[in-house]
Amino acid sequence: MLDELASELNSVGKIIEDMRLAALLKGKYDKLNALLTLHAGAGGTEACDWTEMLYRMYMYYAEKNGYTLTELDRLEGDEAGIKSVSFKIEGDCAYGYLKAEKGVHRLVRISPFDANKRRHTSFASLEVMPEIEDDEEIKISPDELKVDTFRSSGAGSQHVNKTESAIRITHLPTGIVVACQNERSQTQNREMAMKMLISKLIEKREAERMELDQDIKGEIKKIEWGSQIRSYVFCPYTLVKDHRTGYEITDVNSVMNGNIQGFIQDYLKKSQ
Repeated sequence: MLDELASELNSVGKIIEDMRLAALLKGKYDKLNALLTLHAGAGGTEACDWTEMLYRMYMYYAEKNGYTLTELDRLEGDEAGIKSVSFKIEGDCAYGYLKAEKGVHRLVRISPFDANKRRHTSFASLEVMPEIEDDEEIKISPDELKVDTFRSSGAGSQHVNKTESAIRITHLPTGIVVACQNERSQTQNREMAMKMLISKLIEKREAERMELDQDIKGEIKKIEWGSQIRSYVFCPYTLVKDHRTGYEITDVNSVMNGNIQGFIQDYLKKSQ
């Protein structure tokens, strides 16, 4: 009976913890899907490889939590990895949880690209925005948009490689640029790019309204030393530490396999 009671207590404890977290997600956009963009920072090829590693981490996280991840745009690195990648994560409260991840992520490891096996430090930044279908306060005139079409750069079918279905939209008044090349038609890519643009304009508007409120804007700093929200250390020891909350895990491989919910939960609790 003791084993059975212990099991039931653990189950009840998890339910209570989930309810507590759900209560924390009371922001205006917390229930929405999330639009994310990873950018390689200081570190060259090593940083591009780190960006690809982080992208895989969020793919695993989405899979473990029943979310759907869709790649929207990708720029490959010159030698390896990814310079930047935009993707959408769909699911209940995806933005509410993943807003905890926005910021600069720092990697410390022995570089596989260094013949001398020296330790390298690399950086990548993550932007996180809610996917907003429309907003009555955001009015975009066609005259404010510069629209470019181009061939999709990713591997794929003949359609992907031979037709200019990819879309890049520049919002001239703000200089904001969005792109989408995942969908099969130019129309679909344009619709997705416009959603991204609306989300970025809303993010900019909210940041102007609430300069010190990080609920929407987040804190994306310069992608280099001293600005990271989290460090992932592979050598000379293993540790993943969130510099905002102090939360840390020594099993770095588990974290890279998508087990980041502990960091997210701790951030949500301490940011209230």
